[in-house]
Amino acid sequence: MNKIQHVPANLLVTGGAGFIGSNFVHYWLEQYPAESIVVLDALTYAGNRANLEAVDINENFKFVHGDILDTKLVEKLLVDEQIDTIVHFAAESHVDRSIHGPDAFLKTNIEGTHSLLKAAKKIWLDGEKIKSHRFHHVSTDEVYGTLEPEAAPFNEEHQYLPNSPYAASKASSDHIVRSYHHTYGLNTTVSNCSNNYGPYQFPEKLIPLVIANCLDGNPLPIYGDGKQIRDWLYVDDHNRGIDLIIRNGLDDNTYNIGGNNEWTNIDIVSLVCELMDEHHPEGAPHKNLITYVKDRLGHDRRYAIDALKVMSELGYKPDETFESGIRKTVRWYLDNEEWWRSVMDGSYGLWLEKNYKK
Repeated sequence: MNKIQHVPANLLVTGGAGFIGSNFVHYWLEQYPAESIVVLDALTYAGNRANLEAVDINENFKFVHGDILDTKLVEKLLVDEQIDTIVHFAAESHVDRSIHGPDAFLKTNIEGTHSLLKAAKKIWLDGEKIKSHRFHHVSTDEVYGTLEPEAAPFNEEHQYLPNSPYAASKASSDHIVRSYHHTYGLNTTVSNCSNNYGPYQFPEKLIPLVIANCLDGNPLPIYGDGKQIRDWLYVDDHNRGIDLIIRNGLDDNTYNIGGNNEWTNIDIVSLVCELMDEHHPEGAPHKNLITYVKDRLGHDRRYAIDALKVMSELGYKPDETFESGIRKTVRWYLDNEEWWRSVMDGSYGLWLEKNYKK
């Protein structure tokens, strides 16, 4: 196992009001109460300030409403808050949205990442050099493209073959991060994760969408034949992996973080329906709500992560089985119905109507 490479003191977390980012903030402040976190978030459709209400009272937490494209703002935060670690979650992340409107994905995911890198270089390298710093970039397994049914899972040496505007924008940002290490000497790491699930996930994604629609008696849309395969990772297991990479990961290294949980979409939906039958019997059997819809453009057939590197080098191991994680997730959405109903505002409702209820 690698020795400690970096000891963070003050973190800037971009996109910290989103799904994975907010879970990371909760995780980090619980694990490391002496370390400070500044969240920078533009609060676009998937960012929700309410995700962070529980940590507002923490004196080591600060929220800044702003855009990662504002390089001057980022520079000011790095100086004023004495930031030594950037954890970069901020991204446009929904594949369907990238198909209908790719421009925002290229702007945020590529130009936004470059804005952060420019600020980090200027403050950490061009001025009084900060010896111990780290720029950790959170990416996706979708940069690798799609897998055949019997193919080996993606490892870190797999060729990049992105198939959607979202995946292409994340692949581009991965390369830009790497270039800032090789060109300027910035201390960078990258992680590529499989499909996350858990609390605070925006209800356009598969699992919370199924839960919400089951409660409301709405159709459960399944693209194509529903046999697309994804590797599912509980969000706090992802955060534990990022934690290990920030502290113990080698500079200029990429680490794949996966859950070793390959499920077809239709099997995921069926399992969630069974759990909803237990918790919401008045709507049972919820499987009757399953509705097959036209497959989306360029839909990758299978993703799967080989996490051997992060496990063998950094000692990573998921704490949750899929069975335990999915039960926690369903219970959270049932207990926090007010939260997810509040984010399904008018603009999101119109988008949902246009893209899922045909």
